[in-house]
Amino acid sequence: MKKQYNTRAILTALLISGAVGMFNETALNIALTNLIEVFQISAATAQWLTTGFMLTLGILMPISGLLLQTFSMRKLFIGSVMSLIVGTLIAALAFNFEMLMFARVLQAVGMGLLLPLIFNTVLIIYPQEKRGAAMGLVSLVIMVAPASGPTIGGLLIEYLTWHYIFWYSLPLLVIGLLIGLKYLENVTEVTKPRIDLLSVLLSTIGFGGVVFGFSKAGEGSEGWSSMAVIISIAIGLVALVLFILRQNVMRDPMMNLSVFKYPMYVIGMLLIMSCMLISMSSTIILPMFLQTGKGMSVLITGLMLLPGSVLSGIIQPYVGRLFDKYGPKWLVIPGLVILTVMLWFFTTMSPTSSVAFIIALHIGLTVGIALIWTPAQTNGLNQLPPELYPHGTAVMNTLQQVGGAIGTAVAISILTGGMDNYLHGSPAPTKQIEIANAMASGSHNVFLFAMVIALVNLIMGFFIHRVVTNHKVMNSPH
Repeated sequence: MKKQYNTRAILTALLISGAVGMFNETALNIALTNLIEVFQISAATAQWLTTGFMLTLGILMPISGLLLQTFSMRKLFIGSVMSLIVGTLIAALAFNFEMLMFARVLQAVGMGLLLPLIFNTVLIIYPQEKRGAAMGLVSLVIMVAPASGPTIGGLLIEYLTWHYIFWYSLPLLVIGLLIGLKYLENVTEVTKPRIDLLSVLLSTIGFGGVVFGFSKAGEGSEGWSSMAVIISIAIGLVALVLFILRQNVMRDPMMNLSVFKYPMYVIGMLLIMSCMLISMSSTIILPMFLQTGKGMSVLITGLMLLPGSVLSGIIQPYVGRLFDKYGPKWLVIPGLVILTVMLWFFTTMSPTSSVAFIIALHIGLTVGIALIWTPAQTNGLNQLPPELYPHGTAVMNTLQQVGGAIGTAVAISILTGGMDNYLHGSPAPTKQIEIANAMASGSHNVFLFAMVIALVNLIMGFFIHRVVTNHKVMNSPH
């Protein structure tokens, strides 16, 4: 007889912890200007609070498949949430930059362990015909929590101090830990694979180098011409090639790349990576446009982006249920059409555009991504046999982080290039109205780039179809 799990309680524990972790990833972004003044640091130094977080995730995600097979579910859950709790407590108490930076790394370690654990647990405790609804709830957390970070962070900074971003997170993490301790069971089989240190080293240098390089390109004034950017990306790519070659000759690889033999998994992964790229680039460009191009305050900017985030969260579970019922195609293709149309409208945005117009476009953008994300991800992972679940989630989560780092860096460099070109031909480049117009011009280029990616994905969307497999999952509920 197959074992029954308290799936609702298990998912609640994982999602509460995951939501707080994802919220913390972006909530601090809006406080960076404040922290530059408080800690007397440069903008490049402050940026490390975000870059360091992404870099830690980029290093941890690839080895998550190995960790999922080496440690029991409960041990990984307790370790990840304790890392989040300790990191959040240190951040709340932080009185200098170094202390806050250390806290951010601890938080990222917690998230790097927790995210793959969430996906892997859903694949094991839910049968295939119910996974869409569960993945819809997971997507809700992964998309809405970071999207709401700047809004809630902005409110807390406006009326309290940045420390409260972390003080309010702490009790929720403790609740998530307590629910997990009571209900989370060891649902995976611990196989304890041999740890290949060379693979771990190549993966760390490879993914770490690429994520660091792109993140660095997105911050400093030198951008892509910076030697640090060129060298780190080059070293990262060489290490990745060596890593891939090594995985292909190993009998028991650290990251099993045979997941790429499954076409629906590959399509799903490419769609997710592209969505992350578009989401991250628009998340960074739109607030900049609203503040510099339209002269909005941080708080108003956050509030303008809130309706899209909330609506996206509300529809995610319904998207998951529709996927269970109808499959991916009838959700992914409309989602990509909406996404493409919204991005085209974003290229018409100007400093005189109405607030309602921009809010409507942002709502359309987030709804389009919501229609793509859950169906593409669930359908792709469904095609894998159970023994490849840890590897499939590791690859997907890793490339998602890489997509986010690329999206941020490319968006900033296109924006800067567009602004420079506009101001170079302007008769009064220092006037506020011209700077606002330059911001609009640079933003148009970013959204045009994103629209081209959406169009390529739309073509790919026509090849997606529902996966029906006969994979037997041990210990799954009825």
